[in-house]
Amino acid sequence: MGWMNDETGLGKCPANYVPLTPLSHLRRAAHVFATRTAVIYGDHRVTYAQYYERCTRLAAGLADMGVTSGDVVATLIPNLPAQAEAHFGVPACGAVLNTINTRLDVDTVAYIFEHGEAKVILADPQFVELAEAAAARLTGPKPVIVEVPDAANGWPASGRNKTYEDMLAAADPTYEWIMPEDEWESLALNYTSGTTGRPKGVVYHHRGAYQMTMGTVISWRMVLHPVFMAIVPLFHCNGWNHTWMMPVIGGTLVCCRDITAGAIYNAIANEGVTHFGGAPIVLNMIVNSPENERRAFNHNVEVFTAGAPPAPATLGKIEALGFNVTQVYGLTESYGHVTECVWRAEDWDDLDQAAKAAIKARQGVAMPMMEHITVMDDQMVQVPMDSATQGEIVMRGNSIMKGYLKNPEATEKAFAGGYFHSEDLAIHHPDGYIQIADRAKDIIISGGENISSVEVEGVLMGHPDVSLAAVVAKPDDKWGEVPCAFVELKEGCTGDEAEMINFARQTLASFKAPKMVVFQELPKTSTGKIQKFQLRTTAKDF
Repeated sequence: MGWMNDETGLGKCPANYVPLTPLSHLRRAAHVFATRTAVIYGDHRVTYAQYYERCTRLAAGLADMGVTSGDVVATLIPNLPAQAEAHFGVPACGAVLNTINTRLDVDTVAYIFEHGEAKVILADPQFVELAEAAAARLTGPKPVIVEVPDAANGWPASGRNKTYEDMLAAADPTYEWIMPEDEWESLALNYTSGTTGRPKGVVYHHRGAYQMTMGTVISWRMVLHPVFMAIVPLFHCNGWNHTWMMPVIGGTLVCCRDITAGAIYNAIANEGVTHFGGAPIVLNMIVNSPENERRAFNHNVEVFTAGAPPAPATLGKIEALGFNVTQVYGLTESYGHVTECVWRAEDWDDLDQAAKAAIKARQGVAMPMMEHITVMDDQMVQVPMDSATQGEIVMRGNSIMKGYLKNPEATEKAFAGGYFHSEDLAIHHPDGYIQIADRAKDIIISGGENISSVEVEGVLMGHPDVSLAAVVAKPDDKWGEVPCAFVELKEGCTGDEAEMINFARQTLASFKAPKMVVFQELPKTSTGKIQKFQLRTTAKDF
């Protein structure tokens, strides 16, 4: 009777309460789907029983290296099998997984290593030099680097560090997984894109990831044994949690090092891919691919897209090719997508293509794992559902972060009023569907990557010829948006666009550098504030 904890004689016990964690999915799948293919990458094909053993060996190998509960293990790996294995193997030894954006510069990676206190780094050979250079900048303890060779694609191990496969081979395949005692325990650490300065460390809990996996299955109308292609980088919200989700339904994960239209078509035709997620740039890539890269297939492919609304013309073209696109919306802080544009066939099937595309561009309604998502004004009052009044998207639900690592002030601000504040501005339609109207803080979303205009401006202001700089989003057919810089030069100086872009690239990751530089006097208010809305209008005309 020791488990009875109230006057009714009822309460939690080992029989009726097990902390929710996505680790449970793979432990179950190792038995239920033991012989089914779990992961594909070229000649690498493993069953669920083998997948589980590899993840177990990873957990054991990390434990042998001294990794203990609460330690951080970081990765710099493309969407390859080892990155998927890390999603289970790292937390299985009690550690916290930190997947790092492989496109970041050395300074930012070094900051993440130090702020997150990474103990071990799993690095693809393509990014070993980045990992080593970042680690060398740390003043405290240096993380151990383990290389994950991909010799089949021209990336063998450098020989300077321990290798992943050697670590797995020497590890105990019977290692007992460390499951969370509390579902609120930390599972993963993901860094934002630093849209307001240094990136913030977003901490995920086991409960939120578990709920994401269950809600997504429902929203994506999944049944047993889908074939899912990992296109969204696993360093973005852990790939929207899809890798943790696949074992729930015995799905097959198809990995790909470099995402191209040809690779996508080949995976669909050769492996029978049924689902993938991606930014609108992926849709554009498919639509604009040459005929010699396309492959015939005879099934519909379900696509989740997020980052920016896809252009109506793109939607019309891609759906004619056999892809059904659903717009979703979310943030790093919400584990990825938390709203979906649920299609109401009875109301919308008979609309023309342009009207359908306009509806599909909405961010939609809350997904099943969320409690409430709405649009509120500054006083935390829901705005009228009139398709016009703007407010901020706010949300409550299980798939919201624990908070920002070592940043209580930012955490408190984000959770003010009992909701998470997205800082995205939106309108509410009469049918309850949300649609983003603008983005706060001048964030530029390029190919699904968030770029801080303030960060780019700060770099440009370091140029000796620059007096003022303002950076805004310029529409781009391929990337959705790209940074466009407007620069006011010091008296007597002349501008060179190519030189200015190259200057920015010396400090910034290439995707953050401006793609166009315009030299002119910047429009300002009477108080000297730069009027960016005018610059956005100008940028659209280039």
